[in-house]
Amino acid sequence: MSEKLPKDFLWGFATGKSSIRVKYEAFCQERPKFRPTASYQIEGSANEGGRGPSIWDTFTRVEGKIRDGSTGDVATDSYRLWKEDIALLKSYGVKSYRISLSWSRIIPLGGRHDPVNPEGIQFYRDFIKELLVNDIVPFLTLYHWDLPQALHDRYLGWLNKEEIIKDYVRYAQVCFESFGDLVKHWLTHNEPWCVAVLGYGTGVFAPGRCSDRARSAEGDSSREPWIVAHHLILAHAYTVKLYREQFAASQGGEIGITLNTNWYLPYDDKAENIAAAKRAVQVYLGWYAEPIYKGDYPSVLKDMIGDRLPHFTDEEKAVIRDSSDFFGLNTYTTHLTLEGGDNEWNGKVKTTHTKPDGTQLGTQSAAPWLQTYGPGLHHLLNYIWKTYKKPIYITENGFAVQNEDKMSIETAIQDKDRLEYYRDYTQALLDASREGVDIKGYFGWSLLDNFEWADGYTIRFGVTYVDYKTQKRYPKESSKFLVQWFKEHVEA
Repeated sequence: MSEKLPKDFLWGFATGKSSIRVKYEAFCQERPKFRPTASYQIEGSANEGGRGPSIWDTFTRVEGKIRDGSTGDVATDSYRLWKEDIALLKSYGVKSYRISLSWSRIIPLGGRHDPVNPEGIQFYRDFIKELLVNDIVPFLTLYHWDLPQALHDRYLGWLNKEEIIKDYVRYAQVCFESFGDLVKHWLTHNEPWCVAVLGYGTGVFAPGRCSDRARSAEGDSSREPWIVAHHLILAHAYTVKLYREQFAASQGGEIGITLNTNWYLPYDDKAENIAAAKRAVQVYLGWYAEPIYKGDYPSVLKDMIGDRLPHFTDEEKAVIRDSSDFFGLNTYTTHLTLEGGDNEWNGKVKTTHTKPDGTQLGTQSAAPWLQTYGPGLHHLLNYIWKTYKKPIYITENGFAVQNEDKMSIETAIQDKDRLEYYRDYTQALLDASREGVDIKGYFGWSLLDNFEWADGYTIRFGVTYVDYKTQKRYPKESSKFLVQWFKEHVEA
């Protein structure tokens, strides 16, 4: 096998990352992760350019929902500084940039009968054109958690099957018509697991629904996450159907979805813990991957959830089956897994990073759920390739250094732990490729430090430091490592 990745391998960074870093141990014994930057995480200018409010604009204004009381009103000010950001990407020599569109900047009220905002369309067209002028391939995500608030007010958003699927497909159609001549790589959803579980199960993400009445006046954590997930899958599938039937041939693009998962290792060699690790992957990842690539929910999930799990009709199964041209993967860490636990969303397992001998699996990050363990990525890539037989884009992968938000700029840019993380994970990527796993691209999370959802600005994932007071950008050592690594390991 080649010692290098193929010439057409896409590498770069994500902006508008999905992050799931917030405390909800009462519901779940592990915490989700953050990914490439979402529009709400970087754009700012929340009330400019014709943009309408999203559920995150509303959620961040509820006292106690965001760790530091912040919002995405300014974020990294990328709505104004986008040319500077693209110049930064150019200086890094990246081949591609994964960005997320703001639904409420394109259709402020969100609905299929609501007016399209020409300013929003023009902003993204200008952005995409500037990427192309600089030989950077755009990788566009349609939905990165920021549902237009008007749709939640109108019919409870993702809980309403009849309305949300039609509105989402229409929104996607507007994007294909507006940007499809420039864009060849599309993602429908970023991490639908986070939308369903964190938004409607634990209530720590917008719109903040859950069964805990101390946290939310409305919601049912035992049922709503399964309903929302079902509708997200259908919205994805019908959007892909539309793209394939009306746009793919003329525009020459590909379309898929990006799913998030950890790798799960057995805590020890006990049979019950080996079974638990297997079940965790089947539930956490299989909840979405099995319908999308094989046509229905995994049997282990059906058995666990029973009649609370919605059913696909035969017609819907035909639409959802094989509804992604590739496997988009967001992954950050590995968990040691034990039998037990009552969290249905991760397969009723317990997880830890502490090994039986008391040592840690890897280097601890600023997020409790994230430690370094490069071999886990190697195992996960092999598992996905063997199970789903689709080319893989690693659409998010990254690390948050402990206490980086409290460091001076001079100290923060010397991000040794992040650099070591990327060293381990790029090696795992290369090892899997050598073994025949078809990996098409890699996007580090993230280009910039940014608004990390419920954690606000208290955690930094960027390979570029952002001084939020001045909005100046400072490359970290990890960015230099990645630039050099891909220069050496992608065929010229």
